[in-house]
Order: sequence, then structure tokens, then C-alpha cells
Amino acid sequence: MGMIFVMIVSSVAGYIGWWIGDFFGFAAGLILSTIASVIGYWYGVKWNREYFS
Repeated sequence: MGMIFVMIVSSVAGYIGWWIGDFFGFAAGLILSTIASVIGYWYGVKWNREYFS
């Protein structure tokens, strides 16, 4: 269950990064989506440890 939560948080963060970066072009969207996904993954793991374990 924990990894599903982490992947959902990472996907939502990646979508938000893509949405913001798309205003500046495709490359910016790709870069911001990647960065936001990594940050979302990190926070997802952190929140999973705090609240579900």
C-alpha cells in the first residue's frame, strides 16, 4: 500500500510541474515535471513513513 501512495504523490507532483512548465514550452515542462516528480517521490516516502508505518 505504501508504494501506491508514493507513486500517487509523485504522479500528482509531476503533473503540477508539467502544468506549470508548459506555460514556458515543452522543454521547461519536461524539466519541471521531472524535478517535481523526484520531489514528490521524496515527500511521498517521507509521509508514508510518518503516517502509515
